[in-house]
Amino acid sequence: MFFASNDFIEVDTATLQVSPGNEAHLHAFETEALTTDGRVLPLYLHTSPEFACKKLLAAGEERIACFAHVYRNRERGPLHHPEFTMLEWYRADESYEILMADCAALLGLAAETVGAKKFSYRGAEVDPFLLPERISVAAAFERYAGIDLFASIGFDGSTDRERLAADMRQAGIRVADDDLWPDLFSRVLVEKVEPNLGFGRATILDEYPVSEAALARPSAGDHRVAERFELYACGVELANAFGELTNAKEQRRRFEIEMAEKQRVYGETYPLDEDFLAALAVMPAASGIALGFDRLVMLATGASRIEQVLWAPVAEYDP
Repeated sequence: MFFASNDFIEVDTATLQVSPGNEAHLHAFETEALTTDGRVLPLYLHTSPEFACKKLLAAGEERIACFAHVYRNRERGPLHHPEFTMLEWYRADESYEILMADCAALLGLAAETVGAKKFSYRGAEVDPFLLPERISVAAAFERYAGIDLFASIGFDGSTDRERLAADMRQAGIRVADDDLWPDLFSRVLVEKVEPNLGFGRATILDEYPVSEAALARPSAGDHRVAERFELYACGVELANAFGELTNAKEQRRRFEIEMAEKQRVYGETYPLDEDFLAALAVMPAASGIALGFDRLVMLATGASRIEQVLWAPVAEYDP
């Protein structure tokens, strides 16, 4: 109803893709396709319909929404499942800040749909009808960890591993000798920032460092940060949004950096989707967001594990 009333077209994208995505710490399920002459070609179950949706924007669609089953390997826990439902929507030629208003509207609509006055998760509560708080990543680092994030980020977006490591030690946060800057950033985010987000009202965590937003365009006001935000409620990450990067050359460079990191950490890489990169060259300026639909249902119903809101969870097997 929300999307239809706002002139979105619902699209259904293919699950099998030549690339599952090119983020270093994202893991896919791999399969094989047999050609008519018996050759074997690798394919992957998509981790998101993002690449396909952006190809549709490049083809002329302006507002699209997609409910998609997506698949992620190495993920299982209270908030993670190998197969789950992603709700993604994209707006051509519209600011990514409009997606923040979309999020606020959808939280209220979800609550109304199930007759809930509060969202809850493991004793924490949030009022889904209140406008979300908006805070930058740098401000959250200062507030919850006492760390000046910009002290370790240059005006060109470069990062200073030693400065961030020193500030973390001063704040009593563990630092390993082989941690790179992204590892350190993630540790502060996970240990100090995320546990404080989305209590009482939802939180929009905005303006991620450019190095932590591989698919987002730099902010016009500060090139150290990107047009990326995440939505949190009860300490749970619900959505991840971008002002979309449309520079194909820069996107290729970022993907290559991500795959080099994946090779370093996991000893594997995924291919680049050349059709996707070609589409970026003609794709209009756009904003897009991915929301974990099952997590939204969890909060609306008070479930404590994602399996409680899935019709038939994948069986756990550990011989």
